Amino acid sequence: MKTIGICSDHAGYEIKQFVKLWIEKKGWAYKDFGAFSQESMDYTDVAHPMAEAIEKGEFEVGISICGSGNGISMTLNKHAGIRAALCWNKEIAKLAKTHNNANVLSLPGRFISINEAEEMLEVFFSSEFEGGRHQRRIDKIPIA
Repeated sequence: MKTIGICSDHAGYEIKQFVKLWIEKKGWAYKDFGAFSQESMDYTDVAHPMAEAIEKGEFEVGISICGSGNGISMTLNKHAGIRAALCWNKEIAKLAKTHNNANVLSLPGRFISINEAEEMLEVFFSSEFEGGRHQRRIDKIPIA
C-alpha cells in the first residue's frame, strides 16, 4: 500500500478533493497537509511540511496543487530531496516519472480539468523510473 502526501493552496483545493477520492479508490493511504478550504492561504505553509515529510521518508511521493502549479513547485524544489514536476498533460507526467524520477506530481489547479488531473495521476503512478542515463542526470541536480 502506498502512502501519499498531498497539499494545495486555496486555488488547488477543488482538484485536491478529487485527488483524495482517487487515492481512496486505489486503496492507498494519504496525509492531507492542507489547505482545508477555499479560503485564501499561502502555498508555502503546506509545501514545506510535506517536503520535509518526504525527505524524512514518511512518504515516498507527493501531489501538490496551486493555481498555476508554479509557486508550490518552486517551494517544494527548494528542498534537496524533492523533485517536484509541474505537469499539465499525461505525456509530461509520464516523462516526469520515467526520466526524472519525480517524487512530487505538481498540478496547475486553475488550468486543468478533473479528467486531465485523473489522466496525469494514472500515468504518473503507473510509470516506473527508467534509470540509466537518467540517473546520471538526477545525481547532478543537488548543489554541494
